[in-house]
Amino acid sequence: MGMKQPKTTKESILFLLESDKGEAISGEEIALSLEITRSAVWKAIKELQHEGHQIRATPKVGYQLESYSDVVSLEGVEAALIAQKDTTTEIVFVDEVNSTNTLAKKLALEGQGDKTVVIAQSQSGGLGRNGRSFLSDKTSGTYISMILRPKVDPSIALRVTSAAAVATRRAIKEVFNIDTKIKWVNDLYLGEHKVAGILTESASGLENGRIESIVVGIGVNVYPPKGGFPQELEGVATSLQPTQGDRNSFIASLIIHLKEVVESLDEASFMKEYREHSLVVGRKVQVIQGENSYIARVLDISDEGSLVIEDHNQNRRTLHSGEISLRPPHGESW
Repeated sequence: MGMKQPKTTKESILFLLESDKGEAISGEEIALSLEITRSAVWKAIKELQHEGHQIRATPKVGYQLESYSDVVSLEGVEAALIAQKDTTTEIVFVDEVNSTNTLAKKLALEGQGDKTVVIAQSQSGGLGRNGRSFLSDKTSGTYISMILRPKVDPSIALRVTSAAAVATRRAIKEVFNIDTKIKWVNDLYLGEHKVAGILTESASGLENGRIESIVVGIGVNVYPPKGGFPQELEGVATSLQPTQGDRNSFIASLIIHLKEVVESLDEASFMKEYREHSLVVGRKVQVIQGENSYIARVLDISDEGSLVIEDHNQNRRTLHSGEISLRPPHGESW
């Protein structure tokens, strides 16, 4: 199906400005291109400025979307994807949603195609692992989910979370030139603080047991939220950078890397990169299993994404799922 093209005058003008971000386009050129009046151009520009788009209007020069303008939009992501030669990604864009994963799962059940991407400016109920919430502020983060329909064995599908972590790390490095580490199984850290989270959910066919669809959601704290992080996240979460840049380009990069890495689920070539940038291999962690917990050292991560650990009795175990903490239990030290 490809990407849906802008329909309204405002969307069409935003697409033109995003495609030439940082460059001035005359009002006459915009009017001729879209076959509208100069008055219609001016009206749409005013609406876009009101929505937060940083557009400079210069007499006898034209309109310029400033390079630092940073409002997540369908037109901005599309322009960034096209600049990277991707014209096939199907995008479902919403201003606000309870959770991009929830919407993506609904669309998957309705038959939405492989690698369809759901993007939201904000989430009112962003999901994390084990029912936790994920802070989803409109002005500070990026929130996307991708529908996957991999023709692989269910055991191989478990690698999707690891693949998504590698793709997210690559996109952060490419756009922001920042190195992050991967905390098993689904978080990215900058230093000792969480900067991104991944939630993977699947649906299996009742008759054949095969994976019908997988939804992988990725939330990234690009900037600090207005007013700072809430008290419960202080000392736990952080952001990639203090000031605004271009989240649309980052989302486009993330989409491209994610599409690329999930094509190699069979051979798991990305797991070498996952291990190289692991935050936990070689260090002590607190393993949490229900109400029980114990201290162990992480020895390795398997190609299936399982954690190989050694407890204080030098017993080796392989964790296929679960949770670990980088912080020692209260009142204890490593």
